[in-house]
Amino acid sequence: MSGYRPHLPLVISSETKEALTSITAETSAFERLPTVGAILYRNFRLTSPLDFKRFASGFGKNLGTYEFGSTPRSKVFAGIYTSTEYPAHQRIPLHNEQSYTSQWPSLIWFHCIRPSETGGETPIADSRLVYQRIPQAIRDEFTAKGLLYVRNYSAALDLPWQQVFNTDDPSMVERYCADHGIEWAWKQDGELQTRQRCPAVLQHPTTHEWVWFNQAHLFHSSAIEPSLRKTLLDTVGEENLPRNVYFGDGSPIADAALEAIRSVYDQAAVAFPWQAGDVLMLDNLLVAHGRNAFSGERKVVVAMA
Repeated sequence: MSGYRPHLPLVISSETKEALTSITAETSAFERLPTVGAILYRNFRLTSPLDFKRFASGFGKNLGTYEFGSTPRSKVFAGIYTSTEYPAHQRIPLHNEQSYTSQWPSLIWFHCIRPSETGGETPIADSRLVYQRIPQAIRDEFTAKGLLYVRNYSAALDLPWQQVFNTDDPSMVERYCADHGIEWAWKQDGELQTRQRCPAVLQHPTTHEWVWFNQAHLFHSSAIEPSLRKTLLDTVGEENLPRNVYFGDGSPIADAALEAIRSVYDQAAVAFPWQAGDVLMLDNLLVAHGRNAFSGERKVVVAMA
């Protein structure tokens, strides 16, 4: 495995191709998740997304819906979604799922139905290691100030609010925002802007270890390709960018700080080639994930709890 470290992920492999949904002896492996952060189940018999749902549901947690999402997904059926539907040539940077908001899944599972011809790995990184390797001055400032995520919803530039909130009813959007501590404003063109303050780091509830848990490096305007960034700033202005992030007090974050953070993620990344039938289970606070560019047809589905 490229970049493989013995502790990440923990690999559980079947010698007899037994049915993954019938496993009763993997409780001990699950109990190790707060330590290892990631478990890869390989060479088990998993014949359908429904089998995958049964397996993910077997850990005693209700499977969640994808509300207030930041990337396009399609619902396969209740509790199961496609992985992020970005074009194959695009790389998705490492991140912790929905760490840009106050309500996130604690567990996430990926099931590879069909691996791509080339590339398409789901790289992962230990969020404890990322926290430790972030330069201290940057880590201290992010920790002290927290983050302010700003989103402008538009079918022309990003996801429309109807898709993000799974409703066409503005009152339902307002209720969701009020319940989750999100500021909102309807603009003159009928589009929506939201603003939400979140911490940049967290302590794991079981191990109490500090983890780097935010998406500043994805939301910040420096994540946009430079020529497109200039075009967007010239056209719609910074206040109307599809997404951006500031420190919690509203002050700007320097591009250089975000570049340093991206470099740490790149250095901490672990990647392995998918095999058909694989299931990767992550503690979402402990382990970040991404997606490498790929060629050929790739099918990976996701469950969250």
